[in-house]
Amino acid sequence: MKRRDFIKYYSLFLSSSYFFPFSLSAKNKSLNKKIIPSTKESIPVIGMGTWISFNVGKNIRLRNQRTQVLKKFFEYGGGMIDSSPMYGSSEEVLGYALKKIGYPKGLFSATKIWTPSTEKGKEQFKDSLKLWGLKKLDLEQVHNLVNYEEHLETLQKLKAEKRIRYIGVTTSHGRRHSELKKVLKSKNIDFVQLTYNMQNTDAEPLIELAQKNNIAVIANRPYAGGGLIKNIQNKPLPKWSKDIDCTTWADFLLKYIVSDPGVTCAIPATTQVEHMQENMQAGIGKLPTPKQRQQMMSYFKSL
Repeated sequence: MKRRDFIKYYSLFLSSSYFFPFSLSAKNKSLNKKIIPSTKESIPVIGMGTWISFNVGKNIRLRNQRTQVLKKFFEYGGGMIDSSPMYGSSEEVLGYALKKIGYPKGLFSATKIWTPSTEKGKEQFKDSLKLWGLKKLDLEQVHNLVNYEEHLETLQKLKAEKRIRYIGVTTSHGRRHSELKKVLKSKNIDFVQLTYNMQNTDAEPLIELAQKNNIAVIANRPYAGGGLIKNIQNKPLPKWSKDIDCTTWADFLLKYIVSDPGVTCAIPATTQVEHMQENMQAGIGKLPTPKQRQQMMSYFKSL
């Protein structure tokens, strides 16, 4: 084979979506962003969760591997990282990884208070700052509404002192929706976090309520703990998925979530660099229109 022919076919090989399901130049493109209603600040629509995935204790090999995952997240322009004292060593491992890569400017730190004790909640906030290696947090949330009345008073004071920028509450697995509805109607909060994905859509009325009350929405468990990907990974993507810049099921599932007008950010978790690349790709390119979202759901239900 002549050299020019070799170069031609080698270039075709490198650009082939068969071998590379995500764009090689994707990290040079801008992630879609959405507005936080209470301040009009914008953040990337794809963030990162740390439940289970960053709970690796003192294992240096795993800590360094998670550091590479985090590095890839920021290479693609990532922002929000969500954690909690509930997640074992995740906050400590995050602090280790952030220090290794130099605390990127785009970091949007989000963690939680998770305790029935008001005083212990104050200590958890201090612990989070120390573990992350930060002087202040972007977002502090009350995890699963535990003692939220008193914790929100604490958070309001911390916000007034400029030790945190935003406050919020969380739920997961579709629980405590009735109570969450009351909170969204009565409390002065910036964010709410809840479970929302193509399989679990019960939170849609709450997302609409949050949007009405100028509250940003974080969608957790976007892959339903990984079950969604496992169930459909061997199914074909619809031919029309290219119209919304989808080349993987990760694109498809995440784009559906973040194209909801009321959703600000989704926080998939992963332990693999290649999966992080796929997650971040979902934040690039076209987002589905309302009509296309209906088409996506119809196809998903047919699988």
